[in-house]
Amino acid sequence: MRVRNVLAALAGVATLFLGAGNAGAAPLPVPYQFLAGVPLELGNPGGSAPGSNDWSCKPTAQHPEPVVLVHGTGGNRQTNWATYAPLLANEGYCVFALTYGAHEELPWPISAIGAMAPMEESAAELGAFVDRVLAATGASKVDIVGHSQGTLMPTYWVKFLGGADKVSKYISLAPLWHGGGAVELDRNLAALRSQGLDVVGPMMAPLCGACGQMVAGSRFMAQMRAGGVYVPGITYTNVITRYDELVIPYTSGFEEGPNTTNVFVQDHCDRDYGDHLSIAGEPVAATIVLNALDPAHPRPVPCVFVPPVVG
Repeated sequence: MRVRNVLAALAGVATLFLGAGNAGAAPLPVPYQFLAGVPLELGNPGGSAPGSNDWSCKPTAQHPEPVVLVHGTGGNRQTNWATYAPLLANEGYCVFALTYGAHEELPWPISAIGAMAPMEESAAELGAFVDRVLAATGASKVDIVGHSQGTLMPTYWVKFLGGADKVSKYISLAPLWHGGGAVELDRNLAALRSQGLDVVGPMMAPLCGACGQMVAGSRFMAQMRAGGVYVPGITYTNVITRYDELVIPYTSGFEEGPNTTNVFVQDHCDRDYGDHLSIAGEPVAATIVLNALDPAHPRPVPCVFVPPVVG
């Protein structure tokens, strides 16, 4: 009996770190390390992370909605999703990821830096990408998993560009529903402006049109929050870390509403020191995301040491 228990436990660990896998296919390696996407981009510029963007993939009855991964500021479809693309593919999901808001007119590697355009433009890109995913897979809706700016920008598409009926679940890693810098950064920016330095204003707009939009109190944030950030019929999950050094205060990611769950990773594991970056590449948050995508089959959330940045 003891031997069987040990073997069962080992099988559970293997499933967590390798994924359940597709029948007849070897599971893809899952690196629980946020920066693992960087060598992928260096080795295959403009490519896709393993497990993502298989346009022949057809959703199963178990996972009928394709998952669309939406990266954060400065990321792309490959650098941001080295963990989630293979993890979700191993679990049997059809996984798709786009690079949006990039300066494609510039040479690589600058062209690989995404989420630079104003979010209204990026939302239109996301909408076109989701329509392509739905057409290829035959699905009627997608699930969104976003990180950082990728938690906020899709809401513009959902609220203003016709995406409301195309999303089932909306899962956010390090969200910023109240804007970044709701306290300290806001004051620092005001002090800089008083000295004639507007680091997220017109001077930065040609490089990063989205940066100023994410600041608490911006016109974009006011538009997004008018009438509430959530849309009826969509199930929301916010995965938040108390060590977020970019979304300040971290409670900016907390937003109550119907069909909404707010989860702090440290409530599951006090050994998790993951920050704004590493939350997109660590096993504690990843298991919370898996449970949000498939609440009918929850799995225990592991408690392992997670360092900042790398995960």
